This record gives sequence, structure tokens and C-alpha cells, in this order.
Amino acid sequence: MQNIKMRYEFPKEFIWGVSTAAAQIEGAAFEDGKGPSIWDVFSRIPGKIHENDSLEVSCDSYHLYEKDIELMKSLGVKSYRFSFSWARIMPDGIGHVNQAGIDYYRKLIACLKKNDIIPNATIYHWDLPYALQVRGGFGNRNIVEWYCNYAKVLFDHFGDDVDFWVTFNEPIAVYVGHAAGFFAPGIKDEKYARQCLHNLLLCHGETVKMFRSYGFEKSKIGIVVDVWKHYPSRPGNREDEALAKKNNEIEGYGIFLHPLFLGGYSEELNHYLKENDMVPDMQDGDFEIMKQELDFYGLNFYNGLYDNADEFKKMKEAVDNGGNYQNKPESHVEAIQDVLHMLKGKYKISIPIYITENGLPQPDDGTKSMEFFLDDQEKIDYVKDVLVFLHKAMEDGIDVKGYYMWSLMDNYEWNGGFAMRYGLYYTDYKTLERIPKKSSEWYRQVICQHGFAE
Repeated sequence: MQNIKMRYEFPKEFIWGVSTAAAQIEGAAFEDGKGPSIWDVFSRIPGKIHENDSLEVSCDSYHLYEKDIELMKSLGVKSYRFSFSWARIMPDGIGHVNQAGIDYYRKLIACLKKNDIIPNATIYHWDLPYALQVRGGFGNRNIVEWYCNYAKVLFDHFGDDVDFWVTFNEPIAVYVGHAAGFFAPGIKDEKYARQCLHNLLLCHGETVKMFRSYGFEKSKIGIVVDVWKHYPSRPGNREDEALAKKNNEIEGYGIFLHPLFLGGYSEELNHYLKENDMVPDMQDGDFEIMKQELDFYGLNFYNGLYDNADEFKKMKEAVDNGGNYQNKPESHVEAIQDVLHMLKGKYKISIPIYITENGLPQPDDGTKSMEFFLDDQEKIDYVKDVLVFLHKAMEDGIDVKGYYMWSLMDNYEWNGGFAMRYGLYYTDYKTLERIPKKSSEWYRQVICQHGFAE
């Protein structure tokens, strides 16, 4: 009997893209008037980054952006998702606008449009100017004014040249950097972190309001929130279910999705904040500011996670004792279908959704050859599985308009340094050459054919 291969076809107007972020690919960390960001400072503290890797050069896309756009053109992508570096635009975070920074992004956007690639630009992707961090950063309510002034500079200069504007990418990183300390700025103060998130959501809301005042003809605005949905490993086990709920509602996506789309903090989060004396300072009307009508929602998805309270205790004990706990999570890509239904059902998200990041890393411990990384069949299999469940969700009626692969090329993976390779292209960090992996040709064919066969 002949095996019949299932074919997964996506709409002709479906947007296929790739994603990057300024701090991870640009390099030129102190060139042409750019000021230091919190990651420039954090990465120089010994032991904070894997192998103390530096982001000062990284992929050097600041100088090589035209070559990178040639790679995108060869892939056939319809859109490129990148971020602005606040410290490159405004070295001190406020006041002086760095013309060289404006010129760089103007050239980047013009080159994209010349090649018929839609710009999808993130205003903030984790790299706060250090000058603002020393003034309290997101913990200072003045950040709302600082952020809006920065966003205004971007809207004034680039406005309708950017089709998709994103206020924040994965705002949970601000929580991690202030509560857990292993991301920049490296603070461990959960109460302060909760204040940072409250102020961040105000930045988002006020920026959307300001964006609307411009009356742009075609530009749209939204936000990107990653969802790592946790499930109880043993359904019915109270400890597992409590742990999963905490990871979702108290320390995960619920922190943002509830105030953004339903209004106010969730009952679970409010109870937790009051019980632990962590209620942020706030003013009347804050929650109304946060909940603005958006044009799209960006979902960063990598995996679904299953929580086992007993395993969590072992991990916590090992870490508390200064040790290491290795437990690679199983792949549960089927969760993307459930997550998309949750966005529509629980959070009442009826605007178009884009998968703004998805990918699989190749760990690099320095012992493997380049040829090993070029044959990334595991990533192809992973992405194919994700797209199958994404396709099923679309058949269910979920309005998904596009998919962006993370990432165009291997880059600086935050505190992981250069030890995780997510790229469609292999980056040789010594020569800065970008070499196509097997996945790049596979993705090119998917884009060209508007889908794939199993």
C-alpha cells in the first residue's frame, strides 16, 4: 500500500520572514556615537556570559547589513523583523539624537524596501541605555516619558516606512533581569521587578496612544509576548498543577496578556502580589492606559513545558547548593495549537496573530566542526512539526498571518554567548562569513511553494 504524504499549504498572502535583534547581531557596540546599553555593561562582568563572550562585534551587521539583506533575498522571505538600538539612536536614553544611528536604520529600511522585504521593527528588544538604568531604569516611573520620547523619535523619522511596529519583544526578560539576575541588568529584587513590569506596560500603552495620533496610512502596531505554556506533568497532582499555574500566571505570559487584552491583573497575580507585599506603585487609570486596541499580536513560541514538582525541588536544591542541574525538556511543539486557541478563547484576542519567533538551537561547545552545524536536519524536523500544528490551528479558524524564523544567522544568544546556534546561516565569528545551513534551502523551498509535504 502506498504511503500518501500529507501536504500543508499556506495562503499565498502568508508572510514568511526571519527575525533578529540589534544587540545580538549589530556589533559596533561603541561606534559612531552609540552609547552603552545594559547588555554592553552586563556582558563585561566576568562570569555573567558563557565564556565571557563579547557582543562588541558579534555578526557585525551594522557594517554588513547589505550582505544580510542579500541572504534574505536569496531565501525569498517577505519580511524582516529587526530591532532598533535605543542607545544607538539616543546614547544617553534622552535628549541628544545620534544622527549616525538614524542614518544606519534609514539605510537598512531603504535597502529592505528596495528588495521588496517588509520591515517589521521592534522598538525595544532588551537593550536599555545604561544611562537610564543608573537612574532607575524601568523601576522609575519616569521611564514612561523617556520611552515615549524615544518612540516619538522613531515615528518621526521612520513612521510609515515601517509596516509593522512592535512596542516590546518578550517583556518577561525585564522581569528576569531584575528578579533572577541572570539577564541584564543583573538585579535580584522581585518587588522591584514587579514595579518594572507595571511601568513597562504603561510605556506600551502610552506609545500605542501616541502612534494613533500620527494617523499613519499603512503602519500597524502591536506587541510580542512569548508563551511557554506550562502543563502539570501529572494531571490531578496538586503540586504539579500549582507549579504550572504559577509559571503561567505569576511568572509567565499571564503577567502581560491579562492587562493587555482583558484589563487589570489576574485574580491569581493580584493575590500573589498582595500576599508577598509586591503590589507596584500605581495611579488611577493605569490599567486603562495599558489596555489599548492593537493591530496585531506577535507570538514567540518555542515549546510547551510539563512541570513535575518533585523534579523542580531537585533542581532548586542543586542550584541552591551551587551545583548544576541538567534536564533538557522534551519537545512538545504540539502546544502551539493549544496556545493559539488559548489566545483566542481565554484572552479574547481577535486581531491577526503572527508567529514572530520560532526556532531550534544547536549547542556549540567548541568541539564540533562547521560541517556538523551545516547539517541541521534536527531543526528542519522541529520547524516542520511546529508548522504542522500551526496549520491545524489555522484550519480551526485561528487568524495567523505569518511566521518568522529565529534566526537569520547564528548570533549572540544573551547570557549564552555564542554557544547556541539558531541561524539558518552559520556564522564564522572570526571571519564574519555567513554560510548556508541545510535548513536555509529547506526554508527557501517552503516559502517558494507556500508550504511543504510531510
